[in-house]
Amino acid sequence: MEQLYTCGITASNPRAVPAPREPKSVVIDMHCHMLVPEADAAARPHQPAVPEPMQRYASPESRQVSIEMLGRIRERLTDVRQRLTEMDAAGVDIQVISPAPNYCYWAGEELARELARTVNNRLAEVAQSHPGRFMALGMVPLQHPQLAAEELRRCMRELGMRGVEISSNVDGEELADPKFHPFFAAAEELGAVVFVHPAGFSDGQRLAPYHLNNLIGNPLDSTVALAHLIFSGTLDKFPGLKLLIAHGGSMLPAYSGRFDHAWHARADCRHCQHPPSHYLRRTYFDTVVFDPDQLRYLAAKHGASQLIAGTDYPYDMEETQLVDFVHRAGLGEADTQAILGLNAARLLGIDPQQALARARAAAASR
Repeated sequence: MEQLYTCGITASNPRAVPAPREPKSVVIDMHCHMLVPEADAAARPHQPAVPEPMQRYASPESRQVSIEMLGRIRERLTDVRQRLTEMDAAGVDIQVISPAPNYCYWAGEELARELARTVNNRLAEVAQSHPGRFMALGMVPLQHPQLAAEELRRCMRELGMRGVEISSNVDGEELADPKFHPFFAAAEELGAVVFVHPAGFSDGQRLAPYHLNNLIGNPLDSTVALAHLIFSGTLDKFPGLKLLIAHGGSMLPAYSGRFDHAWHARADCRHCQHPPSHYLRRTYFDTVVFDPDQLRYLAAKHGASQLIAGTDYPYDMEETQLVDFVHRAGLGEADTQAILGLNAARLLGIDPQQALARARAAAASR
């Protein structure tokens, strides 16, 4: 199972980065992963013969680079002390930790429940042990929608989590399939953040070399998922859903005009009540785009209020200079501070000043 955690693995990412700017308000990283070895070990004997897309559609070169990289970053995926040290160096006050992106959607009910509970119990333990520095998003067995809704309720009501991370498809099934409505209904009712994170494109034969099933396939799979959620009317059915899309919200936010045109021009594209751009303005996107011009475009087109700081820690497709990167977009002080943490605080339902005070006090006590 270890080889499945390949969120963004191509080459070693240098850790020597400039000192971060001193932020004026809380900095919250909402795209950062943690591996739970106990779940990894429990899943390994049951893995299907056909690997998941990120491995299935990888060239031998890309696969080998991924394996080597996983060995190098394993400590960063699991060690809390090292994570805190790197957060301090990067100027990150709070990480909202979420599972390393292997969701085990192939698992039957009993195993799926065990894996989700193991992951969630560990992430909750980390967050509860360091309440000023970590919050958590859990994992749910979405292939079993009722079970997923039950585990989501446990995450929110018993473990103190703020939501969950899910993949952009469920073993090839679209998130917009009505079978998943019980999960989305529970998420809306609970005010849970639903962080959609891809794990390679589900049909990526042409994307095997050059790690294209990450570089193209990941945002492409999220694009397809978000398009289905919009055009199917799913987001009309759950208007209060707190949806966060990884990697700058996929490709759709940069190409929304074509989708809007189709909504106006074609009857088969009007199963939703509004043009697609309407839904994008209430969806959240993280900042993992690596180009300040792209971040500036997202803010201008869809609103700085919808942008959430993220790094993709600890993979090599990580933004290692989060604070400086957001500043380089040149959006003005208010929008910059909103993106770095105030938007996330609003999404998570926490007071940003209290969160900052707790985080700084916890950091000072280390």
